[in-house]
Amino acid sequence: MKDFLEAWEALPEGNFFGHYKGTRYGITRTERDSGRQAWLWAEELGGPHRVSANLYRLASGTLLKPCEMPEAVVIDFVLNVRPIAHEPR
Repeated sequence: MKDFLEAWEALPEGNFFGHYKGTRYGITRTERDSGRQAWLWAEELGGPHRVSANLYRLASGTLLKPCEMPEAVVIDFVLNVRPIAHEPR
């Protein structure tokens, strides 16, 4: 979980583009409640794949809650997506 959390926190906040398994994604990552609640939404551009999850940082530990998909899908995405520094015009 440590590698996953480091990768999650390394993703930019707000809207950005990224590459995952050779495909481009539009991605949004938001933090709320002083970082105790976070949300990730990623959408394959021109395709059907989506990744969505909430992350809760609780006193008892971190809780990942994927939205209608296996946890492994979210973990693999976060560990392997590569943000694009800027989108060419």
